[in-house]
Amino acid sequence: MSIKLDISLASRQYTQGQQIVDVNGSTIDQCLGDLIKQFPRIKQGLFDGNGKLHSHIDIYVNGESAYPEMLAKPVKDGDELRVVFLIAGG
Repeated sequence: MSIKLDISLASRQYTQGQQIVDVNGSTIDQCLGDLIKQFPRIKQGLFDGNGKLHSHIDIYVNGESAYPEMLAKPVKDGDELRVVFLIAGG
């Protein structure tokens, strides 16, 4: 199963500059695990020390937010994932 994961500009330092990475899995969690297997340093940008997804991250599947399922959300062959870093301020 091949899923396309769009890497944000800020995180491409961890993926050797790649914007699109092919990952495998049947859930978002498994896909992120495969991404980390390919690029171990990206883990620190996605997860805290307890293994929880950072609160400032949202994940989209085919352009729709995966909230509230997030990591448990199922994905299928051909889906496109995007990890978005939320920015707040005023």
